[in-house]
Amino acid sequence: MQTIHPKLLGLGLITLLLAACQPETTPVHQPETKLPELPPVPLFNGDSAYAFVAKQVAFGPRVPGTAAHKACGDWLVEKLKGYGGTVVEQNAEVTIYSGQKVPMRNIIASWQPGKKERILLFAHWDTRPMADQDPERKTGSIDGANDGGSGVGVLLEIARQLSTQAAQVGVDIFLTDVEDWGEPHGAMGIGQESYKTWCLGTQYWVKNPHVPDYKARFGILLDMVGGQDAKFAKEGWSMRYAAGVVNKVWKAAAAAGHGDRFLSEVRNHVGVDDHVFVNEGLNIPSIDIIAFDAATNAFPATWHTHADNLANIDKESLQAVGATVAQVVWTERK
Repeated sequence: MQTIHPKLLGLGLITLLLAACQPETTPVHQPETKLPELPPVPLFNGDSAYAFVAKQVAFGPRVPGTAAHKACGDWLVEKLKGYGGTVVEQNAEVTIYSGQKVPMRNIIASWQPGKKERILLFAHWDTRPMADQDPERKTGSIDGANDGGSGVGVLLEIARQLSTQAAQVGVDIFLTDVEDWGEPHGAMGIGQESYKTWCLGTQYWVKNPHVPDYKARFGILLDMVGGQDAKFAKEGWSMRYAAGVVNKVWKAAAAAGHGDRFLSEVRNHVGVDDHVFVNEGLNIPSIDIIAFDAATNAFPATWHTHADNLANIDKESLQAVGATVAQVVWTERK
């Protein structure tokens, strides 16, 4: 057995006593870094958005190649420039499902174009040249008050607000053309070739962005957002490509006081829409805010019918969607 020298034992006891007498050290509290407060979100005006929808409808059906289409396009460019947007137009010919070539006019307006961090907001501004879903009269163009007009109306009101209060990041508003001239009897589901007959303006833009190597943090597509008492489920392709953006927008809806219209359920009811091509072609995580009819598990009853007119536009629906988008835009930090 090994013995311990008395001197070593004494030194050990002294060391223990000194350690016991040391005061306890209190961890230094690091103050939380508080982000600077953002200015209040501008108050979205549903009446103004409604007036923008009514103005589009007043031109008549905005079918590419018609006088109404050109006149409305000229007005859209004028309004966006008037609200301080730097506007780029893309004019080309695209080939529809029948083999016919039709003129395409994409309109892109940018605020703070020099900023690298950007948000993309988009909607189509053309209207369907036939009422193929109408139970009584399938011939003749439709007004497209909701299908096209409502999303554009909301974005014009966002543009008006951008002219008075800048966001922390750059904003691009893309009004895409020849979205609604897809194959009448073809399936719209991805995986079937006919889905590529839709959204021709967006398909063109994806291959030819208005600025080289265009990037955005995320994109929000608005489609059929102005119907009576419109509700919005989480669209399936949006959840597949950009679930985080969906959650951001749904959280913004609650913050804006419109969470009751943005449902928690996921519905794969959209066969194809512009956001699919933006996700796949430019890898920009993009979602679709699009109305969902719970009773029929489908698009609103006015879809591609002559009932898609101004009488079926709801200012409160425009307000709910517009206030939600505004909440997203003006709370996104640089």
